[in-house]
Parts: sequence; structure tokens; C-alpha cells
Amino acid sequence: MSDIIRRDPRAEWIARNRLHPLHAAMQPAQHSWMGPNGLIRKNPHGVGFIGPNGIKRIDRSGAQQGGATKRSAAVEVQLPLHQVPAPAFYISVVPDMVGGRLSSHDRDLLGLAHQLAGKDGAVLAVVFGEHKENAFATAGVDRLLVLEGDEFSGYAPEQRVQGLRAVDNQFSPRHWLLPDSRSGGGELGRRFAAALGERPATRVWQVKDQECIGRAGAGLQDLARPVARLILAAAECAEPVSETRHEALPVELSTAVARSLSRIEDLGAVAVDPAAIPMAEAEFIFSGGNGVKDWGLFHRTAEALGATEGASRVAVDDGFMARDRQVGASGTWVTARVYVAVGISGAIQHLQGIGACDKVVAINLDPGCDMIKRADLSVIGESAEILQALIDAVAAYRNEAKRDAA
Repeated sequence: MSDIIRRDPRAEWIARNRLHPLHAAMQPAQHSWMGPNGLIRKNPHGVGFIGPNGIKRIDRSGAQQGGATKRSAAVEVQLPLHQVPAPAFYISVVPDMVGGRLSSHDRDLLGLAHQLAGKDGAVLAVVFGEHKENAFATAGVDRLLVLEGDEFSGYAPEQRVQGLRAVDNQFSPRHWLLPDSRSGGGELGRRFAAALGERPATRVWQVKDQECIGRAGAGLQDLARPVARLILAAAECAEPVSETRHEALPVELSTAVARSLSRIEDLGAVAVDPAAIPMAEAEFIFSGGNGVKDWGLFHRTAEALGATEGASRVAVDDGFMARDRQVGASGTWVTARVYVAVGISGAIQHLQGIGACDKVVAINLDPGCDMIKRADLSVIGESAEILQALIDAVAAYRNEAKRDAA
């Protein structure tokens, strides 16, 4: 068994959220409390467990089932299932699926789609090519349409527009929602709007009272207009779905997608030096703080992972990293999909700077620091040992991939 302590941040969030349907199930059983006269009262029904022969056993040590147990999201109670057997209409969502998974922007978009769908409509997610996502149900997808084929791979906006037009002809969605992002959704949405001959609502950050409210005037003003059929929404346009799970039933097109004569040739991805990527645009940031003692090992680990290096203010002030690598309210606000914090305790300014990051991984010796509480995945241990283990794991993975390729 490993000595690494792992937490379940989702279970802890549910335990704090009194409005969540699983809040009561996440609370530990109360076995004793202070009575009105100052005497300690004990619950005789909460300090034991049922043995194999059906007899109640008393556990005064707290080590058995009746004691304080570890809270986990995988409890017997599940999220309520939201079903739409016969949808009156569809709200179609085309997520970016950067890296083959739903981003936080995509989940916000699905939350907005459910606001528009209400009880009678269904949310239809349209995904191009292969993906790695297995949480469509908890993200709020009622129907899932995957358009597979080599013609949709890579940078193929013209062919994807053809696929969306085929979906529009078959399902006739009441609204189309695409992320107004630089990851492809913004361009695809505008191309699709031109193909349909419709005027889209862009940079929408709120839909309320049958109006779309979007940013205008270099982001300094709000522009309100009636709800458009094609909406390009900004990040944080709505709360993501978190209190229900959905069917995510697979659907298919009844007709084949017409092939378009592409005027664009995709030459593939170009390798970029992670150190040359601006901090505000980096998707994978490996950040070090006061807890890093071997900075040479830190740099080797970042190079092995192919991550952009960052640092806390303490590390920058001590001269271990350049000032433009500082992350936080007093440095650079980052929006990485993965942010790894090594030896960073989590000052409020630093936590503000990583507030928009999708996934946060913390490596620290102190299990009670604020960064551990913020992280989606925490590893408690000596940073030098963990970083060396990361380098070895990456090297072993690459060697195995080379042997498979040979």
C-alpha cells in the first residue's frame, strides 16, 4: 500500500453544500453531543453495527462500521436521474472537447442548455471524432451524437459545418449553443451561422427573460437582444449541471453527411516550446513554490512533462524564477486545463490567480494547507521523491510506446 493520502474533493464539496441532494448522505453519524444541562449524551443506535448473525454489536473504539467512516462520493444514494422519454424539442450543444474531454467552458454551456430546455426539452450534444469523456451523464447530456470519420479529424471546419447542417435537418433544434472560444467553437459557430443564413448572438454571458446579454465595446458594455437560435456563449455563462444525472442516450444520423471539397489543408500540429507559451495561454502549468528544495529536479520534471513553468511569489522573490513566471493576483491570472502546484501553500492571491483553472493538482507535505483544500487531486509527501517518480513514470511510458511502435 502507498503512503500517499488521497482526498475526494467532490465529496467534501457535497458535504458543505446544504442544497445538494446528497448532502445528508455525506454527513458523518453523530454519536454524542452536549445536552442542555451540560451532560454528554450518547446515541445508543449509532455506536454499533449489525454482525453476520443479525445481532447488534457495540463498537466503543470507533474502528468498526459504526465509527467515523471515510466520506466518499460513491455512496448508496445516487444523483436523481433526469429523463426525457419523448422530447418536445432539442437544444443542441457542440462542445470544444479540447483533449477529448469536456472543459469547464463546455460544462457551463451544458448548464445554459438545460436552462433553455426546461422540463420538456432535451439537450443534444454533438461530438466530432473519438473522445475520452465518460462523464456525459453527470455533465447534463440527454442525447449524445458522435460524428465519426477521418473527414472530421484535425482542422476541418468546412466538413464539420456539413455535419452540423445534417444534424439541423434531422433534429431541428430550437437553439444551437457553441462556446465562443479560441479552441475552435467561436470559428465553427460563425461559419455555421453563415451557412444557415442566421445572425448569431456572440459573447453571450447570460440568458434571462428571453434576452441574450453579450459583451460589446471591447468587453466594457453589455448588449441585449432577443434570444437567438444560434448562441455563441462565453465562459461562466451558467452554472454547470451538478445535482442530476442524465441518460446520455446515443443517437445517430439517418442519412450520411455530405462530403465537402475542402479548401483547407491540415498540416498537423506544430511542436512548441512550453517555455515560449505565455502564462495566460498555457494549458498545462507546472508551478513551484517555497516547498521546492531541488530546483534542478523541478526543471527536469517540467521538461519531461512538457509543461509550462510557473511559480509562486515567494519563489520569484527568492530569485528561483523570473518575474513573468509568477502566478497569482499580483502576477498572471492563468486559465490552464491542468495546474500542478508543487510546494505551494496557497496564499489567497495565488488561489485567486488559478481560480479559472480546470483541474488543480497539489503536491505538498502539509495536508491542511489551503492549496490542498483547493486541489482536485492531492499528493501528500516529499516533493523530491514525487518529482523523481514522475520522471521515471514518464520515461517508462515513452519507452513502452517506442517498443509498441517498433
